[in-house]
Amino acid sequence: MHTSFEEIRDGFQALRFDGTALGLIDQRLLPAEERWLRLTDIDGVITAIADLVVRGAPAIGVAAAYGAVIAARSRGNDLAGWQRDMQRLAQARPTAVNLVWAVERMRAVVSESGCLEPERLAAEALAIHRADIAANLAMARAGSEWIEPGSGVLTHCNTGSLATGGIGTALGIVIEGVRAGRVERVYADETRPWLQGSRLTAWELARAGVDFQVIVEGAAAALMASGAVQWVITGADRIAANGDVANKIGTYALAVLARYHGVQMMVAAPSSTLDPAMASGQGIAIEQRDSAEIWRAAGLEAQPPGFAAWNPVFDLTPAELVDCIVTERGVFRPPYDFSQF
Repeated sequence: MHTSFEEIRDGFQALRFDGTALGLIDQRLLPAEERWLRLTDIDGVITAIADLVVRGAPAIGVAAAYGAVIAARSRGNDLAGWQRDMQRLAQARPTAVNLVWAVERMRAVVSESGCLEPERLAAEALAIHRADIAANLAMARAGSEWIEPGSGVLTHCNTGSLATGGIGTALGIVIEGVRAGRVERVYADETRPWLQGSRLTAWELARAGVDFQVIVEGAAAALMASGAVQWVITGADRIAANGDVANKIGTYALAVLARYHGVQMMVAAPSSTLDPAMASGQGIAIEQRDSAEIWRAAGLEAQPPGFAAWNPVFDLTPAELVDCIVTERGVFRPPYDFSQF
């Protein structure tokens, strides 16, 4: 079973599955080098998710689904061993709800049949991938219609094809807005410390033929004050039932700046990112990563002796700072209530 989609419509495909191995473009090396990794065991998939070879909540979910297939093929009739693999897989990135969601989808298939059936699992993984592509397209169309013609937009982190199974969430809306003539100016926030904006979003925008400019994060307030942007559009790694958003660190700061400057804030994510059991963002675990990442971004190999850093990878944006949330089910406005999703 091969994943084969039309890239013009669906976006660049950063995940490829041939039935036995998962192909991932190593996002850590972009834009300098486009290197593909071929993963043939569950340990490789878990490491790729943990080490940011693949990142972005929807893409992590798709990768996890294919990882479940790979694990099933290697385990044979060892159902208990496969379940242990799924437990480790679900813990690879604690904040991205799509990861656990995908693992539970695959577990449900096994629970229904009572045994490991790799072909059934492969069909489910492909369905998850195809559903994400369709969700991306639906979000791109719905979200772009809310943007006034002639607008400028600022996006944060990376939310395009590299972060999803299709055209993207927030970046899909931006690209669709450009194609529809609604978006005239595009700005990509560099997004430290991994620089997903200046490395990955910029790479995707250039690939899509979209004119854009990269800004350092400290320039966001001045950019908004200049009147050049009317929307901040970001993705999400988890959205609580009340609309609180967990997303890449720096999203909260942009939302506060946007409210002060009269700029609207849009969050785009598939419904699988909604966590109806999480009453508010206060219950969401915020992943802390190695502080050495900050020093590596400055060209240093490791954290210098005597130096210290605080390195949360996500922050929480209160629902009251979000003007609209876009999913494949439509555009939602406050007050938010996703408790029944």
